[in-house]
Amino acid sequence: MRIKLLFFITLCFFSVPVFVSATGKKISKVVIDPGHGGQDAGARGRISYEKDLTLAVSLRLGKIINDSLKDLKVIYTRTSDYYPKLTERHEIANQSKADLFVSIHVNSSPGTTTRVLTGYKTVKKGKKKVKQPVYKVTHSRETKASGTETFVLGLHRNSQKEDAIGEYGENITQEPGLLNINDPQTAIIIAQYSQAFLSRSVSLGSKIQQEFAHQGRVDKGVKQMGLEVLAGSAMPGVLVEIGFINNIEEEAYLNSEAGQQEVAMAIFRGIKAYKLEAER
Repeated sequence: MRIKLLFFITLCFFSVPVFVSATGKKISKVVIDPGHGGQDAGARGRISYEKDLTLAVSLRLGKIINDSLKDLKVIYTRTSDYYPKLTERHEIANQSKADLFVSIHVNSSPGTTTRVLTGYKTVKKGKKKVKQPVYKVTHSRETKASGTETFVLGLHRNSQKEDAIGEYGENITQEPGLLNINDPQTAIIIAQYSQAFLSRSVSLGSKIQQEFAHQGRVDKGVKQMGLEVLAGSAMPGVLVEIGFINNIEEEAYLNSEAGQQEVAMAIFRGIKAYKLEAER
């Protein structure tokens, strides 16, 4: 499967025209990609699944764009609860000759483990009896982590790798949906993408993050990572993590109509700012 995906990604860069200069280029189509779907629920919170939140926000974002930017066509990778394969998402973006690819996801981070002293027990140590503390260990999936972050396709540095291990609780080279950046073919693909689209992807991501910051959200910045969902789309693209589903407050916010509307508006304003700048 991974070999097929890499072949598909490579084909994209040789079959789809690459516009290196964004100056004066009309931004007329945007692909909105609600993460996960169908049998792939994504991250799980106390009251919701990632796949449902990404779809709700994506549909709101598309409606705002349709109502406010008549010259920007919205294309979805899904509009209901089903799972398009990564190659299908790429095909939708490339065959439509879209100008931007925006994938929406919800974050999750490791929970917390607490250890409480409950008493002592007497054990034999050689010929002596000694007291040993007894602890009650509990684990909670809930987290204090909060905020938004946006990813662009790239070769993550060691410091970013360490950040990802902290955020996701596991080594990112083993995380599903991440390319093996140690593979030479993958490195070439990412280098080709970076030459054509990285600066514009970072510009789009930065504008989206600025809008979240203006709303008072914690701004976790724009980061590079070898994400498969971004690798196969021959256009500037970002993956937006809109909050932490295992943070009680953020999950409630993301499940509220007001919260979903705010999130969609932030992404919309970022896209609009990018569009205005690119079309000068």
